[in-house]
Amino acid sequence: MTGPSKTSVFLARNAYHKRRMRDLARAVPLFGAVLLSFPLLWPRGEGGAANSGAVVYIFVVWIVLILAAAGISRAVKSDDPLRAQRDQS
Repeated sequence: MTGPSKTSVFLARNAYHKRRMRDLARAVPLFGAVLLSFPLLWPRGEGGAANSGAVVYIFVVWIVLILAAAGISRAVKSDDPLRAQRDQS
């Protein structure tokens, strides 16, 4: 009986990179949920300063998440023009 094959399987660098970027794209909503829940943990003050800081924080996190999603989608976009043409039709 022969044992398991000792050859290792390697992915092409571009395919590996795109796969990891897709994994990151799946994790962005989870990171966003965690980041957007931080203002719930902030101590509540009597003045409006704490509330206005939370609103600014939420909008900054929202913008960062949009930019991250745009960057990831651009990195994952297919480089194969035939496949891109087929997907559009």
